[in-house]
Amino acid sequence: MGAPRNTSCDDEQALAQSIAQGNAGAMRLLYDRYMPLLASVCTRYIADDSDAKDVLQDSFVSIFTSIGGFTYKGEGSLRAWMTRIVVNKAINSLKKSMRLSQIETPGRVPDVPDDDGGDVEAGRVPIDVIHGFIRQLPDGYRTVFNMSVIEHRSHSEIAATLGIKKETSASQLHRAKAVLARQIRDYVNTHDC
Repeated sequence: MGAPRNTSCDDEQALAQSIAQGNAGAMRLLYDRYMPLLASVCTRYIADDSDAKDVLQDSFVSIFTSIGGFTYKGEGSLRAWMTRIVVNKAINSLKKSMRLSQIETPGRVPDVPDDDGGDVEAGRVPIDVIHGFIRQLPDGYRTVFNMSVIEHRSHSEIAATLGIKKETSASQLHRAKAVLARQIRDYVNTHDC
């Protein structure tokens, strides 16, 4: 049995079924199609490239071994399911390495002034540069920022997932946004955007 002929996004269900049946061509197709996206998701959480590759590899192993339990819910559901696996693997990796245990509590976070205008200026900065800024954030800031801004999780959900207080999550997000706004402003000022 070859890889599914129709490789459009609306054929995710057939692709997942082919992989569940052990079709190596379908596995290769899924890897080629989604690896860049999932690598990007992974590197938003994991700053070290070697660690990110390990997490991504572990994620693909999980995807291929558990795809039989995937339930198709419409276009984009396979992508969302795989993204959730990568995010969970990345967070677990950070927890395991104890990087998240060093999340600062609000009382110990140095004051960072509120910064206005970052959102307006962000549109003037290439996305790969912004991605680099996110990767430079401390682990706790970066993790909370991604979970809140990219995944739209509430501070209650973030706190439960990371084992921190809701207030700590809110503080980490505020600090991450302030750092990113400052980096964006500096970039715009030095690159005449």
